[in-house]
Amino acid sequence: MRARPFLAVVLAVAVALLALAGVGWWLVLARSPLQLQHQALAMPLAARFVPRQAALSVYVFADGGDLEAYARAVAPGGQRRQAAAAMARLRDGAFAAAGLDYPSELASWLAPETAVALLGDRAGGPTGGDWLLSLRSRDAEGARRFVQRFWQTRSLAGTEVQVGTYRGMGVISGRGGLVGQPTQPLATALINNDLVLIASGRRVLEQALDVSQIDELNQASSPGLRAGLAQLGEGLALVCARDQALQQWFGAPEGLGTMVAALRPAGAGLAVEARFELAEPLPTLAAGGAAGTALLQGYRGGATSLALLQSPARWPQPLQGLLQTALAADDAGPLPALVAQADAGPLVWGGDVQGWRLGTPARSPDPQQLQPALKAQGLVEAPVDLQGQQVQVWTRLLARSGAPAASGSLEASVVGAHTSPAALSTTASTTAPLWWARSLEALGAQLEQGQPPRARLAELEALPAPGALLRWSMAAGPAQRLLRGWQPWQLLSGLAARNLGEAVDGLSLRLGSAETQLQLNAALRFD
Repeated sequence: MRARPFLAVVLAVAVALLALAGVGWWLVLARSPLQLQHQALAMPLAARFVPRQAALSVYVFADGGDLEAYARAVAPGGQRRQAAAAMARLRDGAFAAAGLDYPSELASWLAPETAVALLGDRAGGPTGGDWLLSLRSRDAEGARRFVQRFWQTRSLAGTEVQVGTYRGMGVISGRGGLVGQPTQPLATALINNDLVLIASGRRVLEQALDVSQIDELNQASSPGLRAGLAQLGEGLALVCARDQALQQWFGAPEGLGTMVAALRPAGAGLAVEARFELAEPLPTLAAGGAAGTALLQGYRGGATSLALLQSPARWPQPLQGLLQTALAADDAGPLPALVAQADAGPLVWGGDVQGWRLGTPARSPDPQQLQPALKAQGLVEAPVDLQGQQVQVWTRLLARSGAPAASGSLEASVVGAHTSPAALSTTASTTAPLWWARSLEALGAQLEQGQPPRARLAELEALPAPGALLRWSMAAGPAQRLLRGWQPWQLLSGLAARNLGEAVDGLSLRLGSAETQLQLNAALRFD
């Protein structure tokens, strides 16, 4: 009988130890910087002070130390210090753009949730237009001390400080800036002792306090933002942009409406999910799943870039200009854009060092449809035998280099070629896909029936297929070239004081549609 109490005590001790171990493990995981990969989105407190008409607003649900710790945690062993230093430079540069020094003014008290909004028609950034910055504090004393030191430092530098109230809240205004930089109008307010608002002038700050009192005017009560939060679910940062900012900052075509996007770290990479609300419903596109899959499976040879497009000729107008620009890049010539404009079915678009290649269903489009447009550009078509199969080649006649213009010495420059099923006598020719290419070498690589580009195909298969207008996978080279000319990437590289593109190892993205909404999913990989 005495054994039972003893066993009960042992069992109780064991359960208690397991419970303590479980709580300890949970605390370790909860405080791990890797938890940033699964950060749940919530309505940011600062959204109450941001006008709905703000051109661009960014909410970050982490403090500067979290970001630096995450970069260190996911970097390879020998690169952890460099990765953390790069993130620190990016963080410090972002705050410096608003005239703040992160190490000396913010590091000791800043809590997760920092927000910046660019307002009005002059959405040129903190130094080129009206802006509002919101900072959360870990405690009331931290925020209060910051505001006191902020203006004390600037008043000692000769800034004239004005103290007043607006809507019952204390407002301090004046001019300030970092040492060695031009001063700019600034105004601050302390909300509930744990939220600091900094604006590019007293008028901007008063507007923020006004909209906080009227739900119809602030982002916190915006149906679009609330719906976006429900759809996106997780993210370390939330980005809201209107059509004007999408064009000015992101190089997007006109007519994409408003965007709500979430950014989430994924290992050493970055995942982006965005929703665009269009003014008009999107056209209903045929599924084309089997035909698109067949084209992908038939692609042969190397591919540093590979994409599957569904019915590009029927894409909505806001995307047509963007698509045509992409297809005409890198000296592609006129053929890819003409094919996409006429293609009613799926289209496979790939490229490597030999140039671009396109795959389309049989006679969609019929090459004869493209003849007038190609001839109008001075191109000459001719049949050529390639690996025992007849192909059609378009060339442009140019004066031979070094030859006098009057000598009549000309050379043909190939600008495109395609297979010719019409030249075959078998029934299969009516269903065989057409393959288009920049050069005979690129077309020959397809006809050789070599190995498929397995890495690119695996990345495409990992992207959701239903409703996809576009699925695209890029290796390091094409991804770096695409990002190099993108204005937000150039801004981030400038803030980090280094070329961020050097660390990019690849990019995959998906563009889908549902009624009046475009959906973008992207995954950026770093080496």
